[in-house]
Amino acid sequence: MTRAACCAPPGCRLTDSARQWLVEAGIGEDRAILVEGDTIRAARLCWHEPWRAGAVSPARLDQRWPGSRRGTVILPDDTRVLIDALPPGLPQGSALMVRITRPALAEQGRFKLAQCRPAGEAPPAPAPALAETLAADGYPVRILSSLDRSFDQAGWADLTEQAASGVVDFSVGRLTISPTPAMTLIDIDGAPPALPLALAAVPAIAGAIARLDLGGSVAIDFPGLDNRAERGRVDQALDSALTDHGWRGERTGMNGFGLVQLVSRLTRPALTARMAFHPARAAAAALLRQAERIAAPGALLLVAHPAVLAAITPAHEAELVRRSGRPVRREPRSTLALAAAFAQAITP
Repeated sequence: MTRAACCAPPGCRLTDSARQWLVEAGIGEDRAILVEGDTIRAARLCWHEPWRAGAVSPARLDQRWPGSRRGTVILPDDTRVLIDALPPGLPQGSALMVRITRPALAEQGRFKLAQCRPAGEAPPAPAPALAETLAADGYPVRILSSLDRSFDQAGWADLTEQAASGVVDFSVGRLTISPTPAMTLIDIDGAPPALPLALAAVPAIAGAIARLDLGGSVAIDFPGLDNRAERGRVDQALDSALTDHGWRGERTGMNGFGLVQLVSRLTRPALTARMAFHPARAAAAALLRQAERIAAPGALLLVAHPAVLAAITPAHEAELVRRSGRPVRREPRSTLALAAAFAQAITP
């Protein structure tokens, strides 16, 4: 693999002082966008899962795999987590402190356990909040009020639509982004000739990786190019675009079939994975955001598919009542698409 000399999600460090993180602390969801002017350069989502990267907890060694330093541990709430770098000779049943390095991930047809490593004598600690994580990386961070419209002005609705559909249009073609159990696949469609299409796709790919927070293994299927010189031009353009968007990881050069693989640390689900594998949960977060911003007087009515309303927990609803100062009503409509949920003020 060729190591790319740059940095970005996950673990991004952009030095342009015109860029800053904007954070919304929503109900059941924290959102962050890295903006430059009114343009979204990168984005993050946090759904307040308890065992996110950075959490430190006591655990019990449940299983040690023979001949390796890996196994599973049990956390205090009976959550099973994969562990790596176990100390030699630590017997099954031993108590130890662990630090979560990757949360549990939902994938098509399966569920991947969270991952952790021994944390030595570190005290128990919850996972850092999203704003805390961003601040620790050295970026300017601004936490917005619930009525601030900066996200909307920067194109948050378009970004979430891209995450949900996996479709990103660019000047002469389209990217189709598909999360799979093995990796995220990016396919490029457009009219020939192949070299101009591939070069035009490069900035769109680098931008989508940052904005949709794609980590782990990402495979890009470029159109087939005639010779090594053309593939080299695309490789060079891809390096430059990834650097500009702050990506850090390793990548292969383009092979004769047009395939490039990127590998970076995976510390949280991508926006595309959240939308693909938890669509009702994503729609519920969007509905709560909409309801919180209603200015008209009256009770709040949430109208949505039953699956979306089921994803709004009692704690979420209680927080909406607290923030808005008014009662909340629910109206399930099974004929509504998940993304078509809406909120409105009504007479109590």
